[in-house]
Amino acid sequence: MLTAEPLAPEAPAQAGVRTVTVARRHQVADDVVELVLRRPDGGRLPDWAPGAHIDLVLPDGRSRQYSLCGDRWDADTYTIAVLLDPAGRGGSRYIHEHVSEGDTLTFAGPRNNFRMAPSARQLFVAGGIGITPLIPMIEQAELLGTDWHLLYLGRSHAHLAYLRELARHSGRITVHCKDTDGRADLDAWIPTDPAVRVYACGPERLLDAVEAWAPALEHAPRVERFVARLDDRPSRAFEVIAARSGAAATVGEHETVVDALRRVGVDVITSCAQGVCGTCETDVVDGRPDHRDSVLDERTRAEGTCLLPCVSRCLDSRLVLDV
Repeated sequence: MLTAEPLAPEAPAQAGVRTVTVARRHQVADDVVELVLRRPDGGRLPDWAPGAHIDLVLPDGRSRQYSLCGDRWDADTYTIAVLLDPAGRGGSRYIHEHVSEGDTLTFAGPRNNFRMAPSARQLFVAGGIGITPLIPMIEQAELLGTDWHLLYLGRSHAHLAYLRELARHSGRITVHCKDTDGRADLDAWIPTDPAVRVYACGPERLLDAVEAWAPALEHAPRVERFVARLDDRPSRAFEVIAARSGAAATVGEHETVVDALRRVGVDVITSCAQGVCGTCETDVVDGRPDHRDSVLDERTRAEGTCLLPCVSRCLDSRLVLDV
């Protein structure tokens, strides 16, 4: 088992945790390490579709979300790629410094909040490590014979993972690196055909820019975030009620719905606790959600039938949840 110096406390409840071993580890770009994971008994892993991620569980119980970027038809392995983020919360540093071939890890999932939709044309936009969920999408587009293009942005070629593997699609890929090409004009890539489906993953600036393309498209761009959106809206207290037991609690201004429910004995399964993985999605019985997650699309938010209680709140004085 892995050992390392303690990480900051944060141990949400986990569901469906499984064990894997690191079958292979190697560098795929500057500051990016790839891990190929297998079951200890060599058995089949759960199936997944393009856009899926797993929650890798660290030794202290915290989890981090990593896109599956390998061959979805290989039922025996999962492949993830991890960017070293010195300004992060310690997960990537732990993996880069302490995880070796043969080590045992645990994970939950896979889950998918970034599914592909049927379309004749797709534009994929990747910023740095954001390439990982898009690689299986590209392979799916190739399999279906659809028209696609990839815009791949980064600091330099040395920081772009999987360039060699993507080279066979060279006619469908545009690489833009800041050190040689300057800052990219993302609006120059707004599709002229409004029917094009756009999928993007990368830094917040890139995702915000791509989301702003929505008025020009028939379908809003789909984006994948692995860091929570900053939300400085004021918070006020409200009552939360667990419909199944009738347990009630006041959610304080600086408290989450999950924490308030746990105070009265109602546990909610969580993973990231930041509104980016979707694990804690809960049906709403009554009350208007104040959505603060980075998972739900605008249509789902408008319907108001569910929310992510790890970060979201209520616009009314009372919120009734199906827990």
